[in-house]
Amino acid sequence: MYAITGITGKVGGAVARNLLAAGQPVRAVVRDAAKGRVWADQGCEVAIAEMEDAQALTHAFTGATGVFVLPPSEFDPQPGFPEARAVIGAVRQALDAARPARAVCLSTVGAQAAQPNLLSQRTLMEEALATLPLPVTFLRPAWFLENLAWDIAQAREQGVLSSYLQPLERAVPMVATADVGRVAAELLTQPGEPPRIVELEGPQRLSQHDIAAALSAVLGRAVQAQAVPRETWGAVFLAQGMRDPVPRIQMLDGFNEGWISFAGGDADVRKGTVGVADVLRSLAAS
Repeated sequence: MYAITGITGKVGGAVARNLLAAGQPVRAVVRDAAKGRVWADQGCEVAIAEMEDAQALTHAFTGATGVFVLPPSEFDPQPGFPEARAVIGAVRQALDAARPARAVCLSTVGAQAAQPNLLSQRTLMEEALATLPLPVTFLRPAWFLENLAWDIAQAREQGVLSSYLQPLERAVPMVATADVGRVAAELLTQPGEPPRIVELEGPQRLSQHDIAAALSAVLGRAVQAQAVPRETWGAVFLAQGMRDPVPRIQMLDGFNEGWISFAGGDADVRKGTVGVADVLRSLAAS
């Protein structure tokens, strides 16, 4: 039995679908029963647990061979990441009590970075779970291609890709959530001693010009990448409703300055198979 948190999202759902396709039993860990019905209809057990509830998570993890930990994404956190720390404490306590044979935790590229930024939430999770008395694999995917969902409307209506990743010609590791889910399922079920850290990117690195060209092909109109001036980022993010844009700006600086990157050499990074065109076609159709 494999307990999957975050199953209602793209990555968690992909993990569960891969396991079910392989004939593996799945326990869907959801916040409310209504969200679990679609998974119950596919033959999954359903466990109800908030990610901050150590007791409920312990119940959800007990008896599982493997657990997939997908921490909630907090894009506008309070100072010091109290939201993430509450989840981290509960998850660690639950794993320590339930003692599954292994766990796979979704982390991020750049989790090893010492500089504070929005992704430091995953650094804190790695630090807490690394000392557990059970095998834990930290899956560190690249920038999600599905983040391009935010750009489809502007590209279709205005022919513009507003780019925060800069310079525009620099190729950046990116990956589809389908590949993340597939690799996570493999890590949960593969025999032998699991790896401690797995870094993952898609089949090719992409510049913003590459993405604009792919958008042009999918949307059937010319799309041009345009850099958003850094001095405007704070005002833009505040206008979008963020309380504190600093962690997000720090994260973007990390990608642009190169200190958010894979810890291992390029030869050690796993490669996915799903390309940007496949993801964009799906996003454009939804």
